Amino acid sequence: MKKYQTLLFDVDDTLLDFAAAEALALERLFESQNLFLTTQIEANYRKINQGLWKSFEEGKIGRDEVVNTRFSLLFKEYGKIVDGVKLEKNYRGYLEEGHQLISGALELISKLQTNFDLYIVTNGVSKTQDRRLRDSGLHPLFKEIFVSEDTGFQKPMKEFFDHVFARIPNFSPKQALIIGDSISSDIKGGQLAGIDTCWYNPNAKPNNTSIMPTYEIRSLNELYQILNLTPKA
Repeated sequence: MKKYQTLLFDVDDTLLDFAAAEALALERLFESQNLFLTTQIEANYRKINQGLWKSFEEGKIGRDEVVNTRFSLLFKEYGKIVDGVKLEKNYRGYLEEGHQLISGALELISKLQTNFDLYIVTNGVSKTQDRRLRDSGLHPLFKEIFVSEDTGFQKPMKEFFDHVFARIPNFSPKQALIIGDSISSDIKGGQLAGIDTCWYNPNAKPNNTSIMPTYEIRSLNELYQILNLTPKA
């Protein structure tokens, strides 16, 4: 069994249930606008949002353009002109309150932090991720939190990982593993950075890319076996 020392964890939909936090934040945002959030509108928002974040990951647009235009683009499709920056600020406040944990995440990280050097590597907004990690109880279990907003780069860019690796004492790529739910961000990023990768894929999504992870898991508990540890009783 390969011996790892440094474990890099994604946050959203890996440790924290972003979908649940996002759904609640959207509902509250629409309520504040005296509007009803239908499943169709929510699906349309997710399509717009995912498209913007994909462009961000590819380096085509900046983070500010992602967060400050997604709501104006959404409402525009329904014939309503809104202040995208203002709505983003309101939405961000609601989202920061969402810190629902993925099943088994806190127990796993609590166990791992006694045996490994744990770090967070996430794309997103620093203030939001910091509060969500603190409220969930995960924050103190990690040696450092690396957020794209602070690094100036984003996953999967090699520069993001160069920034991270330079700040990890005695870092060895051969002893590092990244764990995340995104093939295009986490797994591709890990490969570009020259480290092993673990794709957290609880819903058994098909991998229609040429990007092959070192490991693929359906449950976070499967990490115990990969890391040669016994789960907590």
